[in-house]
Amino acid sequence: MAIGAVLSHRNFGSFVGSGRLCHGEAAGARQRSEHLSVAAVQCAYEKTIDSKLYLHHGRHQSKREFHRSDSASRVKVDPPLSMSHRLSKKFKGINTRRIIRGCCLSSAYSEGNWVQPGKLDNYGFIDGQKLASKHSTVMRTRADFKSQENEGTSEDVLLEGVEPTKPWWQKFPKRWLIVLLCFAAFLLCNMDRVNMSIAILPMSKEFNWDSATVGLIQSSFFWGYLLTQIVGGIWADKVGGKLVLGFGVVWWSIATILTPIAAKLGLPFLLVMRAFMGIGEGVAMPAMNNLLSKWIPVSERSRSLALVYSGMYLGSVTGLAFSPILIHKFGWPSVFYSFGSLGSIWFAIWLSKAHSSPKDDPNLNLEEKELILGGSVSKEPVTEIPWKKILSKAPVWALIISHFCHNWGTFILLTWMPTYYNQVLKFNLTESGLLCVLPWLTMAVFANIGGWIADTLISKGLSITTVRKIMQSIGFLGPAFFLSQLSKVKTPALAVLCMSCSQGLDAFSQSGLYSNHQDIGPRYAGVLLGLSNTAGVLAGVFGTAATGYILQKGSWDDVFKVAVVLYIIGTLVWNLFATGEKILD
Repeated sequence: MAIGAVLSHRNFGSFVGSGRLCHGEAAGARQRSEHLSVAAVQCAYEKTIDSKLYLHHGRHQSKREFHRSDSASRVKVDPPLSMSHRLSKKFKGINTRRIIRGCCLSSAYSEGNWVQPGKLDNYGFIDGQKLASKHSTVMRTRADFKSQENEGTSEDVLLEGVEPTKPWWQKFPKRWLIVLLCFAAFLLCNMDRVNMSIAILPMSKEFNWDSATVGLIQSSFFWGYLLTQIVGGIWADKVGGKLVLGFGVVWWSIATILTPIAAKLGLPFLLVMRAFMGIGEGVAMPAMNNLLSKWIPVSERSRSLALVYSGMYLGSVTGLAFSPILIHKFGWPSVFYSFGSLGSIWFAIWLSKAHSSPKDDPNLNLEEKELILGGSVSKEPVTEIPWKKILSKAPVWALIISHFCHNWGTFILLTWMPTYYNQVLKFNLTESGLLCVLPWLTMAVFANIGGWIADTLISKGLSITTVRKIMQSIGFLGPAFFLSQLSKVKTPALAVLCMSCSQGLDAFSQSGLYSNHQDIGPRYAGVLLGLSNTAGVLAGVFGTAATGYILQKGSWDDVFKVAVVLYIIGTLVWNLFATGEKILD
């Protein structure tokens, strides 16, 4: 408003806008104001700040003093009318809501047309005089000027209409809000998945299920989960991750709530409902990968993915911790009703805050958008998946094979760990259950540590390919080493330590192969994760079944040896064929 008034009238005699003028001096003062308004415009052109603009008039002074905090140079001022005319053109498109701050002018009319700066220190003093300014958050711009002919007279110009400072939660980076919402979705994902492993105990007693039926119910989840890995990736890449992830959470939340009703209707209904739940959770990882490939710059990719995946680990901890309490107080159906209803709260926030990409968000500030996009041109949405091109790339097959090798060992440890603690280490069931939480906590911590390490190495100039190979090699060779030591340890405490260290180092894979889909093909990140995670789920299904067969013929040492061999194969394939460069565009 201040600039608009100055340009419109070239004096402080009157203002048009939200300000107000206290008239005081005569026409001679107005002529002096013409010269001052030119200097004020030039000050605003050079730097805009939030403080106050003070204009002091002295009587017949021979020179002007132009006080600014960051300048000690002289500024030549052209004759007022011609200068004002040129600046009017120059400032034609300037937003009049911008603030003039840090400026102080002290002058009267003179022939010299020179502006001499004074000093403004860090505490607001000019040549030893303290400015009568208020706190910088008072969003006003004020111009005061006095006539030395009449020291008792002063003129105040108060300019309103400047936006207030935003609270911290509105300044929170939007890309990290997307990450936190994905973290919450994955937290709910595993809470709704693991609650059945606890609730199945009282349910099997109530419905007289044998162990074979229990195994069938537990495995029915993977029927739907396998079905939507690739489909979910294709859908996310074509229509956007917001819609697909939102659909997934709503779908599996409804299936969770309906689980007690299906169980009471009969076993076939329960199996179908568990498969439906798998359909919803199957699209979550591809949709999340698609979202983060668009929202997160490469310098933050590892730690953002690590945080999201740690939501899965903490979801397992939360589900395993609260399910027994709810079952004990309210019965086993309460677990499904309470956990499932949380999805509605998440979905309401997701609809109002999330967008599939930065270009779809009208409230995203320009600075963050430039940081995310990195100067790259936004691509059109995917309309057709180039399957032949994708499957012809060696790094894609390196992802698929490495994901299979990784999940074989991971699923074995997470599925058979309670049995190992009970049969080999002789822990009772309560102790086994408590110790099962420890690997999930370890993975959540180590995943975030690995993410920060990876992003730090990339920011220091190490190539993405090198960082991905280092992190995944740790994710393979770390678990291989500690599993090979289990046959040598003599105490249960050391065995638990080895298992925890194995799972903790396994979490470094979040900064290795799990980040690589976005590296090699960000436009097809959902499809790539769907492909590799399908292999990973198959490894979990086959590995769990094969472990039972091995234990019938051999020992736990044989189970761990198979996992170690696959870890080593995965390490070789990854380091020979993987890359961090974009190969699909």
